[in-house]
Amino acid sequence: MPTVNFYIDGFNLYYGSLKYRWPQFKWLNLQTLCEGLVPGLTVKRVRYFTAHTQNTLLDPNVASRQQVYLRALATLPKVSIDYGLFTVRPVRMPLTNNPTPTNPAIVQVTRTEEKRTDVNLATALLLDCFNNDSDEVVVISNDSDLIAAITVARQRFGKRVGVISPRPRRQRSHYLAQAASWSYATINRSHFANNQLPQQMNDTNGAFAKPPSW
Repeated sequence: MPTVNFYIDGFNLYYGSLKYRWPQFKWLNLQTLCEGLVPGLTVKRVRYFTAHTQNTLLDPNVASRQQVYLRALATLPKVSIDYGLFTVRPVRMPLTNNPTPTNPAIVQVTRTEEKRTDVNLATALLLDCFNNDSDEVVVISNDSDLIAAITVARQRFGKRVGVISPRPRRQRSHYLAQAASWSYATINRSHFANNQLPQQMNDTNGAFAKPPSW
């Protein structure tokens, strides 16, 4: 049976599907999710690209919840995690609807940024294609910055590349879909509901559980 590698843009998946649309399904089993998306193919690897988050005043426990989830993913034999950077810094910016355009009001806001994920994903994708690590590849993302890597994978390495958007149909990148060999409009609710991790889990460090707020 032909093999396939998955490349998941973690923050794109989170903000596209899990934060607002289906927050009850954050405890997601990425391995079984991917296996269910490609019947007829053998999933060889699931590469998950993310960054360590930082606690904020609005959410002082976000980092600890993420660490529990990453611990759960580490128990899945086909899943590997690649890390970028997550930064939190104050920046000064003008208000969108300034009351005095000639003397705009400036406010200080907290800006969070995730860096390197798209570059790390594109690099791993192309290295695996160069090494002929799988017969096909699938990208879960809506980031059009990945178009160049997908084009090279298809044209230079002759790979079939699937693209699955985690965002609602009306928000998906048509340019990204057009660059692929095939694409889904979006993942649907059942893909998340049917692929949840056990609430209680174990690893070499002992027992742990799904965060209560999830």
